[in-house]
Amino acid sequence: MKKIFFTFILLFFISIIGFAQRTITGTVTDENQEIIMFASVKVKGTEIGTTTDFDGKYKIEIPEMEKPILVFSYIGIVAKEIEVKKDINIIDVELLMVATLDEIVVTYAIPLIVQDNTSSGHVVTGKEIPKLSKKRRFGKKKTKKKPLKSPEPNSESYARINENTFATVKRKPLSTFSIDVDKAAYSNIRRFINNGEKPSKDAVRIEEMINYFNYDYATPKDEHPIVVHTELGNCPWNEKHQLIKVGLKAKELSKDNLPPSNLVFLLDVSGSMGSSLQLVKEAMAILVEELREEDKVSIVVYAGATGLVLEPTSGSDKETILNAMNKLQAGGGTAGGAGIQLAYKVAEEQFMKGGNNRIILATDGDFNIGMSSNRAMEDLIVEKRETGIYLTCLGFGMGNYKDDKMELLADKGNGNYAYIDTKDEAVKVFQTEFSGTMFTIAKDVKFQLEFNPAVVAAYRLIGYENRLLEEEDFDNDAKDAGEIGIGHTVTALYEIIPVDVESAFLQKKQKLKYQRNKANRNKKTAELLTVKLRYKPIESKKSIKLEYPVKYNLPKNNSVDFQFASSIALFGMLLRDSEYIKNGNYEMALELAKKGKGDDEKGYRKEYIELIQKVDVKLISAETEED
Repeated sequence: MKKIFFTFILLFFISIIGFAQRTITGTVTDENQEIIMFASVKVKGTEIGTTTDFDGKYKIEIPEMEKPILVFSYIGIVAKEIEVKKDINIIDVELLMVATLDEIVVTYAIPLIVQDNTSSGHVVTGKEIPKLSKKRRFGKKKTKKKPLKSPEPNSESYARINENTFATVKRKPLSTFSIDVDKAAYSNIRRFINNGEKPSKDAVRIEEMINYFNYDYATPKDEHPIVVHTELGNCPWNEKHQLIKVGLKAKELSKDNLPPSNLVFLLDVSGSMGSSLQLVKEAMAILVEELREEDKVSIVVYAGATGLVLEPTSGSDKETILNAMNKLQAGGGTAGGAGIQLAYKVAEEQFMKGGNNRIILATDGDFNIGMSSNRAMEDLIVEKRETGIYLTCLGFGMGNYKDDKMELLADKGNGNYAYIDTKDEAVKVFQTEFSGTMFTIAKDVKFQLEFNPAVVAAYRLIGYENRLLEEEDFDNDAKDAGEIGIGHTVTALYEIIPVDVESAFLQKKQKLKYQRNKANRNKKTAELLTVKLRYKPIESKKSIKLEYPVKYNLPKNNSVDFQFASSIALFGMLLRDSEYIKNGNYEMALELAKKGKGDDEKGYRKEYIELIQKVDVKLISAETEED
């Protein structure tokens, strides 16, 4: 009996030794010392792994191994491998953006930096590294910058864009288009550039780049929920031409005055979303934090099949909602059509009259099971939008991304479209711009500009190629157009050629025997154009028309917003290799952006300036020399 007992004890201690583990803890941040939620932490060569929490902290058990290595990774950020030495139990990690440095492998043990690499000559530990400036951490050696390369071959798809041409006012005095509050193109372009790639020309929708940013427009002061603002200035890239900026501002409401929401999260958990699912969860978690007790959330998922994983739940029960999302795993095909049908069914069953009824679709757009063609998806969405349920599309992923399908769904579904490439973008969409993203204040909003032939010879709408309407569509209330959210701004730029200017973009005038032109050319008294606007109140099927005459008034100095919007338009045209640029370049775009930076509280305009510098090698080199 004693022999058996001692044998059992011996085996017990052997098992402890064989399965001895160490606990490693730490915090994961980015290069700006911002914490990274849901970063992946794995033991290389094993299935052992965890993710960081909302404070960027992690805890992982490491088995006894000869040289254990932890792999830290996150979407859009360089992965880092760290060999764990025997005397280390706390590892704080800083991950760098992909476009900043090539992928690196770091192996360290205290001391991390030897004394002759520091000004004070003392040992620097892992906890002290985040406190050092980049120059001290990486030395004074300048990183050689490389120009953007063409994108790697992939299966991403974009709708074809044929750039708007100049139209002569005498032949076509009216320009008609639907507003566009989508902002996906800018963050998608940012993803390309941060990966060291030049974006596809058809990925560059200039109107979405311009409308990614908010502008300082006065809010409506009358009974209408939206108001128009205009500004005229010289065109930077065609010195004899001019630009007219047309801005739209929607009324703002406090969060306490927002209607209750009936939200259905429609989440793509197919295999193609494997690398993006954590970011989806993170984005939805940010939105959940903004919800109130009167709001309801349901969760529908789809892969090879579809299902309801969360019955309608109060927005105050955040733990239940987050737990349901955190259990989701990716795998299988993509039955997107079936998922959309089920989401609308759930939304209709919970419909809130007078409330905000909305489906939030998170996907890469790669529908490959059942109803999947663009035409089939369009027919489905057009049918469902009559229910009064709006559709917000959130794009995720890379390499297999279907931008054309996402844009179509949002456009036909009376909704908006954003591309989420980082945690910061999720914060912008669902926290900073929560009201504008989630709550519509006016629908079927259309612009029609009538140009005065006495002042303007020709005009060109910059962007909005996929939003153009026929002249007769403006007065047709059956014609669908764009929606605008609470507090949103919409901006459009027209490049115009004055009547007394010779331009390479105008055909030479022929002498005609029977035609006379004695139009009034007194620009000081003449109207430049008239802006006509139509919109429908939320509960109405009949539109309201507004008109805003615009005098020819060319100021000596333009506003900060005018210069910034001009910079973005130029940047977009450069990325598209536009034929309509006479003298513009990236240096000009950068100069305009700096002049238009203004009060950049959130740092969005600063980030845009950095994107220009990443695209143009000469500008990067110049900035490096200045540093």
